[in-house]
Parts: sequence; structure tokens; C-alpha cells
Amino acid sequence: MLSDEELLRYSRQILMPRFDIAGQERLKSARVLVTGAGGLGCPVALYLGAAGVGHLTLVDDDVIELANLQRQVGFDHGQLGESKAEALASRVRRINPLVSVTALNQRLEGDELARQVEEASLVVDCTDNFNTRFALNRACVAAGVPLVSGAAIRGEGQLSVYDSRQAHSPCYHCLYPEQGNEDLTCSEAGVIAPIVGMIGAAQAMEAIKVLSGVGTPLVGRLLILDVWAMQWREMKLARDPSCPVCSK
Repeated sequence: MLSDEELLRYSRQILMPRFDIAGQERLKSARVLVTGAGGLGCPVALYLGAAGVGHLTLVDDDVIELANLQRQVGFDHGQLGESKAEALASRVRRINPLVSVTALNQRLEGDELARQVEEASLVVDCTDNFNTRFALNRACVAAGVPLVSGAAIRGEGQLSVYDSRQAHSPCYHCLYPEQGNEDLTCSEAGVIAPIVGMIGAAQAMEAIKVLSGVGTPLVGRLLILDVWAMQWREMKLARDPSCPVCSK
């Protein structure tokens, strides 16, 4: 049940007929694991916390650096050197004290990664390296937990939802082979600040759609953004019948 304070705080969402109180209650009961508290993780955590997702777990083993502040809008200059996960968790709590937020200042691996994924209603991948992405994908497929994946570099971004609960849904490995992918970081290639906000906000929207059951999530579709031309392209994604992760 929603309290009077929650009914008022989330009233603009509840007013929408398709969303209503039932959608808000689904958000309140959800647990979301956000891996990465950088350019994508900041808008994801801020929007999901403000929207009323009941519990957020924010994971990042890095600290805030000066070069982060150009695009990581959850932080300010006075927080340099602080843990990203803890600083972002504190910011979300200040925005919405009605939600529960856990900060993990570590990189999830092995059994701990599997445990965190199993406890989640949904995982949002805001990381910037392929090894972590593939590990998250494997854990989500094994646990039957939907994965909202986003990426942004230079002026290019992409977004999709992988939901192994649906028979037709591909997984991340269906799209990208694990061999031959090399990490390209913002420090090497550059990134224009607003694109991480655009992709991160879209990830938050996809998470809300999956959790609330309202709308049509990007399952089986990949959105690609060219921010310099301000053009979105959509690709259809098919499940790979020989995928070593999701075809077992």
C-alpha cells in the first residue's frame, strides 16, 4: 500500500491511467541492481530513485575524479576522491528518503555477482567494459532477471533490453561475441556530456516499463543514437539458436 506521502510525491505518475496506483506499487516492491555509477549510472539512479523504485543497489569500485564532472551529474566538485557508489547513493537518498539505497564500493564478480543478480527484480548495466557486461549477461540469463543495457561513447549511444523470461528474447551475447571485443573508454575516445544523460534516462524509462508492466520494452530491438545528427535508428535483434549463454 502507498502512504499519503507517497500518493502525493508520485501523483504525476499515478495520474496516468495506464500507470495508476498499481504501477506505482510495482515500482515500490522492486529491487534494482545498477552496476556502474558513472555517466550512465548517475541519471539511471537519480530517475529510478525519484520515481519510487523501492530498493536500489548501486555498484562501483571507482572514486570521483575531476574529469568525471563534465558528464557525471550526480556529483559535484566538493566530492572529489569520494566513492562514486556511496556519493550517488547519498544523493538519491536526499532526493527521495522513501526509497532504500545500498552502495557497494566494489566490483561484483563470481558468487557475489550471482547473488546480487538473483536478489534483484531487474539489472541496469551502466558499466564501460565488456568483461563485466558479459558476466552480468550470464548471471541475468541464469537467474531469469531482465537486463537493461546501455552504452555511450563519443557522440554515439545504444540501448536494448534483454529478458530471458521471454522465449523470443536474445541475450547480450547473441549480439556481441565474447572474443574480439576490446574496451574503448571515454578517456581514450572522448564523449560529449549530454549523450550519457540521454541514454541513461532512456535506460531508466525502460526499467520503469519492465517493472511496472506498462508499455512495450525494447526486447528484441536495439536503439542506436547519433547525437550529432540527432537521429535514432532501430535494429531488430533475433535470438541466436547457437548462443552458448541463452540457448542451453
